[in-house]
Amino acid sequence: MVGYSLTNSKITVNKIQKDTENNPLFGEEFFGNPAKRWEVRYDNSYPNVIYDPKYKIYRCYYTLFTYDESAENTSLKERASTDYIPTGSRITSLCYAESKDGIEWTKPNLGLVDFEGNKENNILFRYAHGTGVFLDEEELDPKKRYKLVTKVEYSNARHYMAVAFSEDGIHFSELQEWNKYNPAADSHNFPFRDKKTGKFMLITRTWKNGLRVSSLCESTDFINWSEPKEILRGSGYENQVYSMPIIQYAGIYLGLASMYHEGNTEADNYDTVDVELKYASTPDVWDSVSDGQYVIERGLGTYPTGEFDSGCIYAAAPIEVDGKLRVYYMGGNGKHTNFRETSFALGYLEKDKFAGYEAVDNSRDAKLVTYHFSVYGDYLSILADIEPKGHLSVAIGNKNGKVYEGFEDENCIIEKQESGYYKVTFKGKKLTDLRTLPASLHITFNKAKVYAIRGEFECQKLKY
Repeated sequence: MVGYSLTNSKITVNKIQKDTENNPLFGEEFFGNPAKRWEVRYDNSYPNVIYDPKYKIYRCYYTLFTYDESAENTSLKERASTDYIPTGSRITSLCYAESKDGIEWTKPNLGLVDFEGNKENNILFRYAHGTGVFLDEEELDPKKRYKLVTKVEYSNARHYMAVAFSEDGIHFSELQEWNKYNPAADSHNFPFRDKKTGKFMLITRTWKNGLRVSSLCESTDFINWSEPKEILRGSGYENQVYSMPIIQYAGIYLGLASMYHEGNTEADNYDTVDVELKYASTPDVWDSVSDGQYVIERGLGTYPTGEFDSGCIYAAAPIEVDGKLRVYYMGGNGKHTNFRETSFALGYLEKDKFAGYEAVDNSRDAKLVTYHFSVYGDYLSILADIEPKGHLSVAIGNKNGKVYEGFEDENCIIEKQESGYYKVTFKGKKLTDLRTLPASLHITFNKAKVYAIRGEFECQKLKY
């Protein structure tokens, strides 16, 4: 819901509720017993989490370094007083984990990729950077249910974009190189099928003037891709878009953008990564819901004693389970460019409650006036959280302040529904009485948070 005018009102983002009982769900096991030597450093990890209804299983695909000389040769104790110095010999790979309930995860021995003389590991591909995987439920060819995009990196001179396909989410086809374009793509390369156009989209990353920039590629066959086009950038060096998995939700696009804080070395958040909420009505133009407000709050403390997610956070696209949105993410406990150990974690968001309007000053009422609607029915409801001593009322008029007779606040009746929405009616009046008039909602509230409206009306198009 977008307000035409606000009085004592601001939009705020809701933070996920972390699963503190179970987090972290799993992490690096290079120093485990027995050791998984290929899990030497998760780094950003770029998680892709999918629930497959055919196999009734959750799947997680994550990028990691399977070879990293600096991390391998520095103990956990030594890391606290040693700088992480990466070398060009690092090898990125794609690994796989699975779960029946999304809480207890296993890393199965896939027997697919040789590592140090055996295949008893959960590696899907070596030399694969920032891999994105999605389950294409509209695909008619069963062998292409799962689609994958990755940056194959053998060296600074030999690297290219590639795709692959799978029926079961584990056994993929050979990586097929793009025949054109080779973006930097040192990010989460996030593919999806656009519900509005049917085209395949890929959110990747390019560089402009030394800044990280989110970019979009398009394809009709998932093999031939368009040239990357810039769709979103942050603000200067201090807030750069590092990666952005997205979901298509209620007719719009919502992105969980990892914002990298570079630039000012004296800033408290220097060299850390936070997650902001972005939105778009078309996938090629994005904007911020509220700059500087973070969907996933970083944990307390600093390396090496801080909480597991106190330094850097990279989210997966949310998935819906039992009426709530699960937000899986990778959280690191240190600075982006230094040593950090990274873990996989989970949080929850209520549906339709990504962000909402609330009062700036709770000692007085807040007011929100919407754009004009055209009314064609009598149903109207508002999704809101109202505190025990809070209140919410609605009047209807034009967007310039005039309220129509009979649709004043004092005639408004608010009834809470099981869905969390509040049904709105007016004494002695029907909404269809306004059928010939432009109708704006004048919402007055206090100690409440207003998220969305729904009903039998449509928004009038803006002329300018």
